[in-house]
This record gives sequence, structure tokens and C-alpha cells, in this order.
Amino acid sequence: MNPKHQRKQRKKNASAMRLVGAQVGLFRRAASLTQTQLAEQVCADYETIASIEQGRRLLKPDLAAELDELLETKGALTVALENMPEMDKYPIWAAEFVDRESDAVALCSFQTQAVPGLLQTEAYARAVFRSRVPALSEDEIEHQVAARMERQEILERKVPPSASFILSEAVLMDRLGGPVVFREQLRHLRRCAELPGISLQIMPFGRETHAALDGPFVLLETPDHEHLAYMETQRGSQLISDQDEVSILAQKYAMLRTQALNPEDSRALLDRLLGES
Repeated sequence: MNPKHQRKQRKKNASAMRLVGAQVGLFRRAASLTQTQLAEQVCADYETIASIEQGRRLLKPDLAAELDELLETKGALTVALENMPEMDKYPIWAAEFVDRESDAVALCSFQTQAVPGLLQTEAYARAVFRSRVPALSEDEIEHQVAARMERQEILERKVPPSASFILSEAVLMDRLGGPVVFREQLRHLRRCAELPGISLQIMPFGRETHAALDGPFVLLETPDHEHLAYMETQRGSQLISDQDEVSILAQKYAMLRTQALNPEDSRALLDRLLGES
């Protein structure tokens, strides 16, 4: 198998893999075979068949052709495999949020670990994705970086959203990507802080009270004036539409804005870090 084909396999859409796996299971049951029986007939491990049916392993072309013949599926699995879309631009759990974000009229973002995605430089975004554990392949990293840069186009719309960003001073103390990458990121933040419609505030070290110790979150307002909230975890995320819950987070954000440095002092802090004052 050539390297180009291997890269294409690694980039297959995870949701499409589950769909093809479900088809394998459907056809197997229609043939009155157990997973063990099917594995024996195609000289494969039971775990291989189970993983394919669960969408955890990609069905390979040669096995697809063998299953089509054995299960008399008239080439259905081969056709499905050949027409699988490439990897999702975004994880399944984040796709709906990104869709809502793309046409938001207002957004508020509080971040504690990294610069908000909408304000990241390409090099900084690459450093973020290179920090992932388990590690991503270079193809996957570049795919994710391109998707993140594409997201930022909402700030360049003819009528951009009203955007407020609050980030912990700790984010400015880290050096993701190394000093050159991070200095470029600081300069970019300083430029963004001057853009109309964008408010950038830093939550400083040494505070005695903090309205959002439970972690980062994002608030969105859609063109239909629907108010939503979004929170990420280590292994997933939550898009919140319950207005009572959204209201609680909105109250937290309002308090954060009073606790963080105001936009002018935040710009001054960036200037000091850049050695420009």
C-alpha cells in the first residue's frame, strides 16, 4: 500500500466509519452469522470484525470485496467504502457549535489554557494541535489547523459579530510553540485588541475572587436571537440551549468582565510583554 493511500485512510470520516460498520453488522446478521463465524470465514480475527462493526477500525478494500462476495451484498460495501467522505473538519461533538458560531451576531469567550481559537495565529494553532495526547499525525494536524483558520473568517465578515474575549494571564505566561511563535501570537493579540467590535481583556494573577473557577466557556447569540452556551471537556463537549443554564453562565461572564483588566489595561499588559512600553 503506498503512503498516499495510507494517509487517505487515516483521514476517513469517523461518522462514516460507523455507518459502514453498521452496514457490515446488518449484512452479517441477515446472513445468520455471528461475528466469530464471519471472522472464521474471511480468515480474520474476531476483534477485527467487532472493531469494524463498532466503527473503530476502517474496513479495508480487500476485506470489503471479500465480504461483498461472501454476504452477497452486490458490491454495497465496496461502493460505500469508495465513497466515504474524508475526516470531519471538527470532532462530532464540536461540529454543531462551529456551525452556530459561523453566523453568530455576538459571542463571548472565556479561556484559561490557550488563546481562543478565533484569535490564534497559524503557527500557534499548529503548536496547540501538536500538544495533543495521543499525538496526531502531521496530516491530521494540518487538517485541523486549516479548519481553525477557516473558522476565523467570521471576524472578517462585512458585518462581523460583536466579540468579547477574556483570557487568563496564565495563557500569556505559557510559551506554546516556543518564543518566536508565541511572540508572534502576542503581536497578533495586540492587533486584534484594536479591531472594532472586539473586546479583549486579561484576567490577572493575584485575584482574591473569581467568577468562573469551574472552567472556560463560550456564549453565542444567533441571528434569531437564540442564546447558547458551549463548554468543552477532555473527551467531549456540551452545547447548552436551556435558557436557565445559559443565564447562569451569562451572569458569570458579566462578573468576569468586572474582575478582569479593562481593555485599555489589557492592551498595556500586552505592550509590556512585548517590550513596547
